[in-house]
Amino acid sequence: MTKPLKTPALKQFLPPIFFNQKEQWVRLKVMLNQIVQQLAPPILLDIAEAAAGFSQPKSSGQKALAPTDSTPLVQALEVYWNPKMAQALETWGESTTWSELEYLMVNCRGKVLDIACGTGKTIEILSRYRNIEVYGCDISDFFVQKALERGIEPHRLQVCDATQTDYSDNFFDYAYSIGSLEHFTEDGIFQFVQESHRITKYASFHMVPISRLAQNEGWIHKFQSYYNNSTDWWLTKFKTSYDTVIVLDSAWQDRVSLGKWFVCIKEPNIKEPNSQPTDV
Repeated sequence: MTKPLKTPALKQFLPPIFFNQKEQWVRLKVMLNQIVQQLAPPILLDIAEAAAGFSQPKSSGQKALAPTDSTPLVQALEVYWNPKMAQALETWGESTTWSELEYLMVNCRGKVLDIACGTGKTIEILSRYRNIEVYGCDISDFFVQKALERGIEPHRLQVCDATQTDYSDNFFDYAYSIGSLEHFTEDGIFQFVQESHRITKYASFHMVPISRLAQNEGWIHKFQSYYNNSTDWWLTKFKTSYDTVIVLDSAWQDRVSLGKWFVCIKEPNIKEPNSQPTDV
């Protein structure tokens, strides 16, 4: 059974205002997910196999994975309170996505949001770049507590659902997510992308796995359930909110997926200046 949420320890670090009004909704989603999982438990792989799969090379004769549910109604959330998952998050992006994130951020300026920040590892990595101030949000108070323990300031962290944040419009100059968006339901993906567009001023960067076979393999159950679909499938999702989306290759890969960055550029709303009468 899934362990209940543990908030007392976290609240020792944070003032009451840290827990926004949507926290009860987040907890309700977790409870509903637990009920669904009891009715139809997913096929879960061992955490060690999943962690090893982060760097497994492509195998010969690769076949598409058989999806167990192409349109999940509820996102699987229990893993985000798993200590083994927190441990895996400390190393999985080394020499691949974390270095790539630095390349993307090096010339950025202003406030940046790490969406689904986990234990705050990438926030710590980016702390050496003085031209940006990196914030983080995550649905797991367990992960956010880990981020606090590594010294990230409380005012930069928030426990919330990435599809419904309390940040104001254009509060951040940039935002990014790494290996997170594919774990949302299809409705959740639309809401996530829409929300990232709302709260960022210039651009957001999202790294997701893409099917090695360039197929829409659907919703896959491993240690974490996720979509393993084509680049075109993802482009249709991002272009619901962004007119300009650039796809970049990532060095990350496993035996069934290749990493891709989707650079989503927010077009400015440029108002034409009022025409003034000219003297003849």
